[in-house]
Amino acid sequence: MSIDVHQHLWTDSFVAALRARTAPPRLDGWTLLLDGEPPYEVDPADHGHRDTTGLDLALVSMSSPLGVEFLPPEEAWPLIDAYHEGALALGRPFGVWAATCHSEPDPERLAKDLDRGAVGLQIPATAVPDDRLLDVLTERDLPLFVHPGPAAVPPPPGAPSWWPALVPYVQQMHASWHHFHAVVRPRHPRLRVCFALLAGLAPLHSERLIARGGTGRGLVDPGFYVETSSYGPRAIDAIVRELGIDVVVNGSDAPYATAPDPGLGAAALHAIRSTNPRRLLSLPTP
Repeated sequence: MSIDVHQHLWTDSFVAALRARTAPPRLDGWTLLLDGEPPYEVDPADHGHRDTTGLDLALVSMSSPLGVEFLPPEEAWPLIDAYHEGALALGRPFGVWAATCHSEPDPERLAKDLDRGAVGLQIPATAVPDDRLLDVLTERDLPLFVHPGPAAVPPPPGAPSWWPALVPYVQQMHASWHHFHAVVRPRHPRLRVCFALLAGLAPLHSERLIARGGTGRGLVDPGFYVETSSYGPRAIDAIVRELGIDVVVNGSDAPYATAPDPGLGAAALHAIRSTNPRRLLSLPTP
């Protein structure tokens, strides 16, 4: 079984909900308007038919950089419900990361959404995770997926279009990795977490962490996974050297990128694309 844990696909119901808004996040036709980012021309083909050849499971999630999860509840829930409605109807090979509102957390509503068939919960890296939401996941033995959130600070004048993806997104993942290790893990020892884009390469800073008074060098948390989207063999190899192969899982960030070839041989490829994501998702061994 080949698994991709990180894709995005906007269904008709979600697109209609974004177009119905009069303030960011909103779609004006196919122009995406967000706070903190320049207007983005969405390619409709990116959210139409998706080629999933070779994949047994492709997990889609709501795009956290939109900022939907931080809207007031009366604005957030119509968008989240529209996302769930469309994504859960996609059928195989698609699976769904649930989304939830962080301005007013509702663990009972999350539990109902998970019980509808979502594989776990995605949250923005900029969210302070609510313990009640994490308890819902632990009770169901379901994982958490941490994804970059909104680029809250506008880029400096003259910054190129890639600025949000390379600066605030990476910084957010870096901060989230350390926050989960230092603060969240002691309170939720059984929670499995997957960090997008190799956690912003935060694991590679362990030497600096030790030099500044941190601990944990050489200790790998088997419940904290990292996915590979937007990185290639050099970064993946460095992460494997630091964390080992068992916590690295395949992610593409489709339609914005394609899944990388780790370049580490057939056994590593099988671990990253099949064995490890199955363990993350607690799927039975075939």
